[in-house]
Amino acid sequence: MQPASAQAAFALDRIRALVEADGRRTEWRLPPERDLAVTIGTGRRAVRSALEVLEAEGRVWRHQGRGTFAGQRPDIQPHLVASMAERTSPLEVMEARLEIEPGLARLAASRATPEVVANLQRVLQRLAAGTDTATVERWDGTFHRTIAETAGNRLLLTIFGVIDRIRQLPSWQKPRAEARTAERLRLVHVQHAAIVDAIRRHDGAAAEQAMRRHLVSLQANLQQALLGRPERPPPP
Repeated sequence: MQPASAQAAFALDRIRALVEADGRRTEWRLPPERDLAVTIGTGRRAVRSALEVLEAEGRVWRHQGRGTFAGQRPDIQPHLVASMAERTSPLEVMEARLEIEPGLARLAASRATPEVVANLQRVLQRLAAGTDTATVERWDGTFHRTIAETAGNRLLLTIFGVIDRIRQLPSWQKPRAEARTAERLRLVHVQHAAIVDAIRRHDGAAAEQAMRRHLVSLQANLQQALLGRPERPPPP
């Protein structure tokens, strides 16, 4: 029998090929996890791991109670993202994130289930294990998107989605990569863990504060990379 890591890699290759072959159909739903496991000959854990990666890559999306669908969520129109990306800047995006994501973290803390907390902790493990820019971007995006989805407010989620799509554009990833260092990544891991801990405890005020502290820190790093300004420490 293949080791778990080999099964997960095999499942990822097979499901990715399946999505690329059949995912052009509108609202194409993938088979359930148990059926995928039987079809490709792996365990359900390997299938679940593969779907997590594909969701982080934006190749599939999940709707609770309906299943997993190929492609990106249909809420946001591509022309809107392209138009906004041309008229904004990385620092404006950070300002927008500071306005909405702390509130999303507060709402997520009031609505998170044990399954959501466990999923966030798995995402943090994958993020901490990331050794390249693409992996860090993928799981960092998944972390913040999971919190936004857990908040349960569809309007706020749509606004977050526009910001998130802009951040995923290749031309927007370079400034963030330049602002990222090993020391800053270690601080990010600590800040992410504090956010998850507050959500686990259903402490909305602490989750909001932890998210704001994290984003202010990222904002300072980005200002340093783009403008050469001295970094300002995050608030206590």
